[in-house]
Amino acid sequence: MQATEGDAKPTCLPSRLFSAFSASNNDRPFYAPGLNPKSSFLLGTRYESSAAAADTTDPVGERFEYQAEVSRLMDLIVHSLYSNKEVFLRELISNASDALDKLRFLSVTNPDLMKEAVDLEIRIQTDKDNGIITITDTGIGMTRQELVDCLGTIAQSGTAKFLKAVKESNEAGAESNLIGQFGVGFYSAFLVSSRVTVSTKSPKSDKQYVWEGKADDGSYTIREETDPEKLIPRGTQITLYLKHDDKAFAHPEKIQNLVKNYSQFVSFPIYTWQEKGFTKEVDEDPSEEKKEGNEDVQTEVTLPLIYQSSLALLVERYWDWELTNETKPIWLRNPKDVTTEEYNEFYKNTFKEYLDPLASSHFTTEGEVEFRSILFVPALSPAGRGDDIVNPKTRNIRLYVKRVFISDEFDGELFPRYLSFVKGIVDSNDLPLNVSREILQESRIIRIMRKRLVRKAFDMILGISLSENRDDYDKFWENFGKHLKLGCMEDHPNHKRIAPLLRFFSSHSEQELISLDEYVENMKPEQKDIYYIAADSLTSAKNTPFLERLLEKEYEVLFLVDPIDEVAITNLKSYKEKNFVDISKEDLDLGDRNEEKEKEIKQEFGQMCDWIKKRLGDKVASVQISNRLSTSPCVLVSGKFGWSANMERLMKAQTIGDTSSLDFMRSRRVFEINPDHPIIKDLNVACRTSSDDPEAQRAIDLLYDTALISSGFTPDNPSELGGKIYEMMGMALSGKWAAPPAEIVEPPVQTEGSTN
Repeated sequence: MQATEGDAKPTCLPSRLFSAFSASNNDRPFYAPGLNPKSSFLLGTRYESSAAAADTTDPVGERFEYQAEVSRLMDLIVHSLYSNKEVFLRELISNASDALDKLRFLSVTNPDLMKEAVDLEIRIQTDKDNGIITITDTGIGMTRQELVDCLGTIAQSGTAKFLKAVKESNEAGAESNLIGQFGVGFYSAFLVSSRVTVSTKSPKSDKQYVWEGKADDGSYTIREETDPEKLIPRGTQITLYLKHDDKAFAHPEKIQNLVKNYSQFVSFPIYTWQEKGFTKEVDEDPSEEKKEGNEDVQTEVTLPLIYQSSLALLVERYWDWELTNETKPIWLRNPKDVTTEEYNEFYKNTFKEYLDPLASSHFTTEGEVEFRSILFVPALSPAGRGDDIVNPKTRNIRLYVKRVFISDEFDGELFPRYLSFVKGIVDSNDLPLNVSREILQESRIIRIMRKRLVRKAFDMILGISLSENRDDYDKFWENFGKHLKLGCMEDHPNHKRIAPLLRFFSSHSEQELISLDEYVENMKPEQKDIYYIAADSLTSAKNTPFLERLLEKEYEVLFLVDPIDEVAITNLKSYKEKNFVDISKEDLDLGDRNEEKEKEIKQEFGQMCDWIKKRLGDKVASVQISNRLSTSPCVLVSGKFGWSANMERLMKAQTIGDTSSLDFMRSRRVFEINPDHPIIKDLNVACRTSSDDPEAQRAIDLLYDTALISSGFTPDNPSELGGKIYEMMGMALSGKWAAPPAEIVEPPVQTEGSTN
């Protein structure tokens, strides 16, 4: 129905109009031109069209308060605020811990608050049959008015209000231990509950009150507790009546696991109601049939857990309270007071490991960002695999806010992907969390925390590498070496920290890995660069023809045999002002160039180079005289800015990729010849005397194909290459081992008169 002029028409303002309130140059509220304010659902006003309202002046308007639909807000809290239902217990335990902290803080100046000799503790009892959970604390409790203020007002944090009062009175002390800040944690109980009752007794009041609310109701009730059996000396008792689909939370084992996961390090003891058992001996054989009165009547006896001879051990079940949060937050202690054994035990208990960590770091960061942390380097990668580096969500970093577990699901916020193997605890009193306390918000504080955590992680790894026990770092490198190589690709600002930790085999150390520092120390005085060769195996690397001249000069060459090695070194570019040089690429400078000799060789073999280039055509970019060969006749090198043979092999093996770039990156190949080799000298003569000889042309083709394989490339047509080799073998072996012709022995001629 379309409203006519003058009719009242409710107007729902879009969200972009709200910015006008803050963007205005004065404090007057914003109204749409031509509209008069009246009652409205959203802003407490409604608008209707009026010509009289379109005034050029800007009169002072009446101020209105924003209103909220309580049922809708509750629905958002229950169904949209939290992503995981199980956090309800974390929130309620945090509230109980705050109540205990408040009591402890206030009792310093008012000892009468502790007149009820009750220990400061939290107890959780479940009734799995009826789906009921009861959480009881002996904290400060609430008066009737506090029930109205704290539970009857959504998003009002009693803890935040208490902290404000403490700060205003300049009495510092307990604020670092208080957890709540948003005022919606209590309502997480409705994630799993259809009905919640809160029975509370404050030492400030003689009466105990009961608050009761339902998930689908916009109201609540408060009454005085009159049942003597339900009276408590002090504190708060919350009873959750679980929804049908959520009754699994009432199992004692489930509650115990949630407490250990989320509230393991809460300052106060948390007891859960658990089923236990003990064994006792029975002096009779339970397998015998007991006869009472009539011999035909048999009584069934439950078989014992253990039966031996005439003794039996029976297990009797009973229920009792069990302390659930036994592990203490050792990161709150002074590192000097914590032993290595305590660190190892904490690591094993927290991360369910069975081996001691290789290293640990316990530190406190103060200043602009304050947090405490303990980091560990595991002894083994997950499931013994050292190649699991593609998934940053490893759940290895557990984030706590005031000792309450928040999350261990991060996607690079606290640690980069290549350091995802580091395990540890991070505890901060003030982090930019969203209201559900499940997600870290991006901020400058998080970036600073990440930077300091990464720096501490590198310090730990460096400490392992400098350890007198070389086996420790060998073990680390075997499990996590690929992670650091990935860091060369992803974390350029930390190249100086990553590079000293890298390890490679080399031409001087084929059995033991060496560091880049060791390589630099072993460099020859005249050597300017760090040389490397990438190959698919150690055997291929140490037998490549590219090494010949460097080995003669006793230059050490790094062997990059891991697929990720070449990419990592390429990203590093240099180390300690020494450039990394791939010896399989063109323009290799070994520092011993003789221009006059090179000029003479080019004059002698220049015509041959042009002849070979003409024969090979587009297969090579050019033919040059090599300065890296001593025993091989030729080699095929990659262009300076193209892929090496190893990289080309890896890119071909990719199942997903752009194959169009292969031809472009591999097109630049240079055919280098060794002028001192007999084959090259013979071909030089053939070039001058018989350049059109088919056998000389075939020799060039075979030389190229052989260089292709020895240089690490893959021939485009292996069968054609095989045919050429067979042909050359046939020519070389033709008649070499042929059997000599058999001698024919003629029988003797018999004459007449001869006898036998």
